[in-house]
Amino acid sequence: MTDTHPEPHKPSPIVTRSMDDPTATDAISPLDNDPPSTATRKRSHIIPANGHHRGASEPVDAAALTQALHGVEGEAQSRERTPVGSPSRKRQRIYGDRFIPNREGRDLQASFSLIPDIPSPATPSKSKNRTPHGELHFQKTEEANRTFSTVLRQGVFGSTVPQPTPPHLSPDAAFSPTSHSTTINDPSRARTPPSNHTSTSLAPASLTPSTPHKNMFTYMSPQHHRNGSSRLTPHGTPGSRRSQRGPNMDPTSDLYSTSPIHFDSQRLLLSPKKTPRAVSKVPFKVLDAPDLADDFYLNLVDWGSSNNLGVGLGSCVFMWNSGTGKVTKLCDLQDDIVTSVSWIQRGSHVSIGTSKGLVQIWDAERCRRLRTMTGHTARVGALAWNDHILSSGSRDRSILHRDVRQPDQWLRKLTGHKQEVCGLRWNAEDGQLASGGNDNQLMVWDKLNANPLWKLTNHTAAVKAIAWSPHQHHLLASGGGTADRRIKFWNTQTGTCVNEIDTGSQVCNLAWSKNSNELVSTHGFSQNQIVVWKYPSMTQVASLTGHTYRVLYLAMSPDGQTVVTGAGDETLRFWKCFNKRERNGIGGEGVGSRMEQWSTIR
Repeated sequence: MTDTHPEPHKPSPIVTRSMDDPTATDAISPLDNDPPSTATRKRSHIIPANGHHRGASEPVDAAALTQALHGVEGEAQSRERTPVGSPSRKRQRIYGDRFIPNREGRDLQASFSLIPDIPSPATPSKSKNRTPHGELHFQKTEEANRTFSTVLRQGVFGSTVPQPTPPHLSPDAAFSPTSHSTTINDPSRARTPPSNHTSTSLAPASLTPSTPHKNMFTYMSPQHHRNGSSRLTPHGTPGSRRSQRGPNMDPTSDLYSTSPIHFDSQRLLLSPKKTPRAVSKVPFKVLDAPDLADDFYLNLVDWGSSNNLGVGLGSCVFMWNSGTGKVTKLCDLQDDIVTSVSWIQRGSHVSIGTSKGLVQIWDAERCRRLRTMTGHTARVGALAWNDHILSSGSRDRSILHRDVRQPDQWLRKLTGHKQEVCGLRWNAEDGQLASGGNDNQLMVWDKLNANPLWKLTNHTAAVKAIAWSPHQHHLLASGGGTADRRIKFWNTQTGTCVNEIDTGSQVCNLAWSKNSNELVSTHGFSQNQIVVWKYPSMTQVASLTGHTYRVLYLAMSPDGQTVVTGAGDETLRFWKCFNKRERNGIGGEGVGSRMEQWSTIR
């Protein structure tokens, strides 16, 4: 090491002021034999606290003062011209009015990717050609979110955390082996904790992921691998398995993968996705329906198997043929008002209920009245056919079963409701009748029994919307009025509520699709919309708007593709909501009889 000696400092005269006389200045000569401080290298002397300088006060010489000032300025200029700064000082940052971006420490590729795609004013915008974000866009977004969640769960937790699936909404898995709902009791999926195959289905609340029984960040030393002690983790480690079984020759193993995504996740991402079904938001036909009553408790629209639409307008009933577009006036009651219209399942007979409590049966082909039946003392707002049995519900709180083949006015009288009966539907396959009333009750009657099989009082408003599932036995859907706003699904074999959903508005009508496991509902206050639901997940396929009043009436075409809705705005709107049934007998969602492929000769 070499010793460094400070360079001898050349003193320069310093101008100071006397504390006794502030106006006087002295030219002090350098101190003799007083070396400068090497630590601070100060060029000025500190005035002592007593206010007196070391030197005595002398008269000021103007020439000496001028010379001293020039010396100080010259030394300052020489310091500024020095190219290398003093090592004891920190280089000062120079600020200016020009902004020069610093690219150091920035990810330019990421910044470029985050730039919003905003076209310049000179570039013509193509946003006008883009379709607005509708139900199809939201379906694709939801599908993408579910796929991302599945891949993320599988990549982080593997198979130790169950994937969330819709709960099993079928009434009973024992009698519905072909149900399309996703069951949670799947032996091929891992559970937390693991369970045997005979366990019951997990409740929806158990779908929340719990702590996995797997040490994700556990490593083993080569010594443990040689000893074969791979019991530190429940599943062992890849190294321990390789040491026991030899080299891993599986080409799908993560050891040979060049992607950060697991093989199972890659297979999920690359698997073909089913394109969401697009439903037109605009009705393809609109018909005027003057005098169409805005009454929640009436049923004035029905579509028959002969492809004729029957509509009750005031005291008249009109028929519109879907094939020819021809409108025919069936009848005019003169001194009465039509309150309900219902077609027989097969044939050209139509039944009409009136405000005076009468039930008339007409032949639509000949426009001729066949018979008039009595029995009610108030208006008949609901009618339902079951082959040759015609059931009618009235404001007098009673339900009458009539056999149209017999001359008797009615066959059986049912008394269970405490207010007007406004909903009536037969399940021809199971022989059950569902009735809803203004007393907020939903009743299920077995065949022609006088006593109800079930009295379901879960609704908090009038029950008019009733529909039986054509795809599953003993599955009934019902909807409540303004104070309830819920759609409930019932297992009529056990009398339990399988599922329910809050729609947010009054439920006026329900109808199941004939071609797919879906249903459509019409609503009143306050949105007046038509909603297509996917069962059993109860996700919205489409929400259709256009009516300005409550959508009180709903009917479905014989082919199951079109629905017609009627409202107090005196219009009938036709919507294409469902796809055509496939000819292989499976249908749009795997439902239907397999024998239907032999039902057509040519």
